[in-house]
Amino acid sequence: MTLNSMKLEVEERQEGGDEMCRSIEVVSSTFAAKHCDFDFASPPSAAKDDAEGDCHAEDSFIPPLNFAMVDNGIFRSGFPDFANFSFLQTLGLRSIIYLCPEPYPEANMEFLKSNGIKLFQFGIEGYKPFSDHILGSQNFYIMLEPFVNIPDNMIHEALKVVLDVRNHPVLIHCKRGKHRTGCLVGCLRKFQSWCLTSVFDEYQRFAAAKARVSDQRFMELFDVSSLKHLHHCNSPIRGDVSGVPLQILS
Repeated sequence: MTLNSMKLEVEERQEGGDEMCRSIEVVSSTFAAKHCDFDFASPPSAAKDDAEGDCHAEDSFIPPLNFAMVDNGIFRSGFPDFANFSFLQTLGLRSIIYLCPEPYPEANMEFLKSNGIKLFQFGIEGYKPFSDHILGSQNFYIMLEPFVNIPDNMIHEALKVVLDVRNHPVLIHCKRGKHRTGCLVGCLRKFQSWCLTSVFDEYQRFAAAKARVSDQRFMELFDVSSLKHLHHCNSPIRGDVSGVPLQILS
């Protein structure tokens, strides 16, 4: 692939002097299709068997860790790698929301470029374990406030990307698809008028033994009222657990 075959567009949003979201959009030719040609008039050979096996291997679709559908056009997962690219191609993604501060791997960037997928990166720091001294402090639970590992403003901005159907189909992911992804999806559920019990049940289904009280408190306290004015006219985000469409007021 040459540099002339792709167009790279980098946008940066600034809030309070800090970079909040970095979006990258690349438009280029798609991956060249790989074909396996067989001469059916001649007897099969070991080489042809190997080629056929390679084709079958390429046709295997392996979803990323903790992959699931959130809603129409919205998916979640852990960090995808090369083995997951064929599966991701079947989703026809327009964008990816990446919730980690680390640079996106070169192989993943090449996949985005080759498929015209836009990357929205929100650099939310991962959980930092507390020292034994802090864990033994009488003020331990007070020190959990505010939940500095989950910036409220970044979740708001990420939700705006999720709610804009022009970005669909969209994949939300962090490293393992548990905590940062779980918090963003949980806040989306609050926007969809889910009850907290259902929000927490979904979060715990992915976090399992790694579920964090601080994450659940963050989702409980998150204010979605500032997002109610959003309106995108393509297709609505579904409403509550009853399946009634949610009307987004303009």
